[in-house]
Amino acid sequence: MAVDQSALLLQRQLRDMIKNPVPGFSAGLVDDEDIYKWEVVIYGPPDTPLEGGVFKAHLTFPREYPQKPPKMLFLSEMWHPNIGQDGLVCISILHEAGEDKWGYESASERWLPVHTVETILISVISMLADPNDESPANVDAAKEWRENRTVFNKKVAKCVRKSQDEFL
Repeated sequence: MAVDQSALLLQRQLRDMIKNPVPGFSAGLVDDEDIYKWEVVIYGPPDTPLEGGVFKAHLTFPREYPQKPPKMLFLSEMWHPNIGQDGLVCISILHEAGEDKWGYESASERWLPVHTVETILISVISMLADPNDESPANVDAAKEWRENRTVFNKKVAKCVRKSQDEFL
C-alpha cells in the first residue's frame, strides 16, 4: 500500500512540474517504468561561479517517500563544499528526519514529509549559490572556498565548461 501511495505522489509531482516548470532546473524520469529514479538538469545559478553550467543529477526516491528523503547524486563533475567527490549531495533537507546525532543541524532543518521534488531542487540551487562550508562533504573544496576563492573559482569554471561540452 505504501509503495502505491509514494508512486502516486511522485507521479503527481512530476505532472505538476511538467505543467508549471520552475526556472533553474528541469526533471523527468530516467526510465518511464521507474517513478523512483529521476534525472535532473540544474542550470548554474546566475551571478555565481556556476553560471552557464548545465549539470546532470539523479534523484533516487525510497519506497517510503515522503516519510524518508531521496538521495541526490550529481553525474556531472562538481567542485563544491556540499557535494562529495562521488557526486553525492549533502544538504540538510536530504538528511533523515529527527535530531542530528552530531549536533550540526536542528530537526527543523532536516527532512520533512512536506518537501516536494520542487522544494528539494530549489534548496539545492540555493546551496549551489551559497555553500555551507561549516559542514562540508568535500573538505578540500570548502577549504578553498574559505581560503583561496581564485583557485576555487578556476576549478568551478572547469566544471562549468565540462558540463557545457556534455550537452553539445
